[in-house]
Amino acid sequence: MPAEIELCKMFGVSRPVVRQALQRLRADGLVHARQGSGTYVMARPAERLSSFAEPQRIAEFLRCVEVRLVLEGSAARFAAERRSPAEMQAIEIAHDLFAQEVARGQLSPQGDLAFHMAVAAASNNDFYPLLLEHLHEALEGFMNISLSLTRTSPRERASAVLQEHALIVEAIRVQDPDAAEVAMRFHITQARRRMIDRNRD
Repeated sequence: MPAEIELCKMFGVSRPVVRQALQRLRADGLVHARQGSGTYVMARPAERLSSFAEPQRIAEFLRCVEVRLVLEGSAARFAAERRSPAEMQAIEIAHDLFAQEVARGQLSPQGDLAFHMAVAAASNNDFYPLLLEHLHEALEGFMNISLSLTRTSPRERASAVLQEHALIVEAIRVQDPDAAEVAMRFHITQARRRMIDRNRD
């Protein structure tokens, strides 16, 4: 990327504004600063991403992902340890409904969210679904963008999302807490990468 002083001139802003913008881009994993060498672009979002949301909303959704990694990873772990047969059935039903959406090419944030809420409910800790509900607006916004990109991409992308869900389901079914947490964190990380890296588009 151009030097900070050049960016200031290009955009007509002060150096603190440029530094704050670069700091946010680093936090989002889009750029990387190398001491004495400069700032390098690490990932470029798909061009069509801007047609689904404003840049400031995308940044907000990426902050939400950081919280989701911790929150949903541990919820999946506890779900694997504590789920009842009825809760396992609820997870499987939510997964099957999402699979039907994938087959029809009609993915919805509600279908995706229902799966994640079923996992959170199976943790047998009311705070997990409550916290997910509290994040609902940002969570639904992220899912809406992610699924919009998926709907307008080759079917392989939707299949990848479904396979990631299937890994979570299986880990919870066999009651493997480590595998459930890893599968959930992998899924959320992949969703983030699909959003910010055009090479995965």
